[in-house]
Amino acid sequence: MEKLRIVFMGTPDFAAAILKAVAAWEGGEVVAVYTQPDRPAGRGKKLMAPAAKQLAQELGIPVYQPQNFRSDADVEQLAALRPDVLVVAAYGLLLPQRVLDIPVFGPFNVHGSLLPQYRGAAPIQRAVMNGDAITGVTIMRMEAGLDSGPMLLQQAVTIEPEDTAGTLFDELAEHGARLMVGALGMISEGRVALVPQNAEKATHAAKISPAEEYVDWSLPAAEVHNRIRGLTPAPGAKSVLRIEGREPLALRLGPGRPMDMRHGAAPGTLLGMEDGELLVACGSGVYGISRIRPAGKGTMSAADFRNGRLRGLPEPWGVLGGRD
Repeated sequence: MEKLRIVFMGTPDFAAAILKAVAAWEGGEVVAVYTQPDRPAGRGKKLMAPAAKQLAQELGIPVYQPQNFRSDADVEQLAALRPDVLVVAAYGLLLPQRVLDIPVFGPFNVHGSLLPQYRGAAPIQRAVMNGDAITGVTIMRMEAGLDSGPMLLQQAVTIEPEDTAGTLFDELAEHGARLMVGALGMISEGRVALVPQNAEKATHAAKISPAEEYVDWSLPAAEVHNRIRGLTPAPGAKSVLRIEGREPLALRLGPGRPMDMRHGAAPGTLLGMEDGELLVACGSGVYGISRIRPAGKGTMSAADFRNGRLRGLPEPWGVLGGRD
């Protein structure tokens, strides 16, 4: 049997993990990798190649980076590759129907949720932010609707209490890679049995908005913890420390520890320090922060932050809040 001609489409580390497994699969050949254009990144804002592009170059696979597929030339270029299958994982671009119609056996997507739950751009972050105990990965055949296509394979994954979006991304990428290779085997052998999604049970996982990056301290401490875990490592959980007589200080917060402690302070009040943690008043309970990154500085321990920024100030030290 001839090898499947595969065109891979994906951009971040999650996609690169899928690409690595697909490229190693003996039943197919990845003839091209499509990924988003290089973007400025880091403090120097230098152009950075996406993770999938970097891996493709290491593997010697041709890379294409169209801005979108509105151009006839870009669509024709993809068609000229004669793909049997499109494998899509966190590509970040919407594919028009005329692109979806190109592969012989169809376009298949690796999605980081148990569809129809969390259709959309941020399924992994949303699952952690919402405090879910279970999520998973789905292999689905793509159609014009947003993550609405019929499903080929699924696997459930437990979200551990200490998981962040970052650790869960890594775990789901590993499971997704294995599932995608299994799906390709089924496609090559003609054993595809698709299951329609139940649209009535669909939920949406919208992209994280800039406002959501800021911690809402009026929530219970357990929910604050879930939000911070879901924003870690990217885009990062943010807050602004305001101390009377000083300029506001932007902070990024690492996951800490929710505590069932009573207090009479306004949400966001920096109450003091205990056992190496900065204690922040929440709507109910207290949140202990152990790692913090002030604007323009590296990540530091809560103790180092206290010694450098708060020494000599009376408790409570100030109030954490949003940008405004």
